[in-house]
Amino acid sequence: MFDSLKKLKELKELSDSFSKEKIEIEKKGIKVIINGKMEVECIQLNSELSKEDQELILKDCLNEAVKKIQGILVQKMPGLM
Repeated sequence: MFDSLKKLKELKELSDSFSKEKIEIEKKGIKVIINGKMEVECIQLNSELSKEDQELILKDCLNEAVKKIQGILVQKMPGLM
């Protein structure tokens, strides 16, 4: 039982540390910030670009940010195992 409680505490601490992680990607004036909970915290667009260019760059920024934050979280996971 105590092992289960200890594991729950470790999971809570890990979840808290994940939520503090943030990744920021910026390309051609378009910026995206994603946190460790995979929530988008910020999107800034560049009005000087066409709508189509903004959409493509935004998609690329989001995909890159998700991959990078996943990589950071995976590196933190071995400490739990």
